[in-house]
Amino acid sequence: MKNPAPRARRAFLRVSGIAAVGTLATACGSATAAVPTAAPQPTEAPVSSPDEALARLVEGNKRFVANTPTNINHSPERRAALASGQAPFATVLSCVDSRVPPEIIFDRGLGDLFTIRTAGHVLDHAVIGSLEFGVAELKIPLLVVMGHEKCGAVKATIETLEKHGKAEDDIETLVLGIEAAVEAAKAKGGGLLDTAVHENTVLTVQKLKELPIFASAIQEQKLKIVGARYDLDTGAVVLIEA
Repeated sequence: MKNPAPRARRAFLRVSGIAAVGTLATACGSATAAVPTAAPQPTEAPVSSPDEALARLVEGNKRFVANTPTNINHSPERRAALASGQAPFATVLSCVDSRVPPEIIFDRGLGDLFTIRTAGHVLDHAVIGSLEFGVAELKIPLLVVMGHEKCGAVKATIETLEKHGKAEDDIETLVLGIEAAVEAAKAKGGGLLDTAVHENTVLTVQKLKELPIFASAIQEQKLKIVGARYDLDTGAVVLIEA
């Protein structure tokens, strides 16, 4: 009688191989089924007033501070919808500092913010013209001037003025634009850098409010201009009376 063991082993291996393939297929199928579908993006009604626009920014900053972002308006659908035009609900004039990105700080997405950034949010004709375009053409109801803690442009201005020197090339333009805020801060006393950052924001807001396009829109209650300060340590934005 022949030994049936080899035949039995071959049969066992074939069965085991089939079972292994089945197990792998099941596992692969389970992995595929476990991939979550993208959550639907939250939708918002158009902003109806300057106060509503400001409330959206405040709420967005609260989410940023709490590390609970919605990532609203980041979807491919949002990107496609904006190809035909834009309707941002707020303008943010802020510093160029890489630690102060407005869209992230306010938890906003594509098409939400009309962002203009210069060192120390210094104004010039191009900046003012861009801000005016936002109000006159895009009908943006809110303009936020946002300074920030430990602003390098303000600090450099203070150091240049203390040395009675002059900054290199066009950097001097920044010194000239921030100088009045430093002098105002000296008159008030206290921590010079932080006070100068505050005064720089206040003076910028006041300058903008006096310009005809902005003054008219404010009088018609179609525009609000506010100052703000961003805290690098906490991520919080605090509004400033100006």
